[in-house]
Amino acid sequence: MSEFQIYPDVEGLARAAADYLYARIKDCLARKQLCHVALPGGRTPSRCLELLAELPLPWDRIHWYLGDERCYPAGHVQRNDTLVREHLWSRIDAPAANLHPIPAELGPESAAATYTGVIQAIGNLDIVLLGMGEDGHTASLFPENDALEDERLVVPVYAAPKPPPERVSLGVTALQAAAERVALVAGAGKREALQLVRDGNQLPIARVGPIHWFIDEDAAG
Repeated sequence: MSEFQIYPDVEGLARAAADYLYARIKDCLARKQLCHVALPGGRTPSRCLELLAELPLPWDRIHWYLGDERCYPAGHVQRNDTLVREHLWSRIDAPAANLHPIPAELGPESAAATYTGVIQAIGNLDIVLLGMGEDGHTASLFPENDALEDERLVVPVYAAPKPPPERVSLGVTALQAAAERVALVAGAGKREALQLVRDGNQLPIARVGPIHWFIDEDAAG
């Protein structure tokens, strides 16, 4: 069952989500040697990642992945790994080998094949942090896009409805297989899609399995 928690504003949402992720990562590491966490791009999760970086975690035992990436050259300002590096990776004392960016500069097919091997090597992800677009997309799985029906762990994305059109994304299969999914959703622009999900509409984010939702009041309506 999905759980919905509502907070007055983005700061409250971000702090609650950071505390939750901290607890879930600690719980994971109490049961196994390593914890594997996938992260989104986007503005809403950025503050959460900054707050998470301030918490006392054994960073050498956590491996970080991306839920999706845009096919821009490495280091491009609009790549998700650039954002995640700024708000989390550059703030923690983690070995470089613990960071697993998607090599989207190789193009959708090659990057998806390469990253599939990375995900296969760990089995399943422990925690996937997700965002949601105003159309109900998550990662780079957009409504009515062929990638949504692709059963591979990591999928090439073409003709995305927002730039750039070529991307790479964890597929529905990988997201469903993760031990836990957490979504951060803020802003009135997300309200309609969120209500559709709560009403049972099968938007992309509703297809990935049960989710622990952190929502601000603007999105909740």
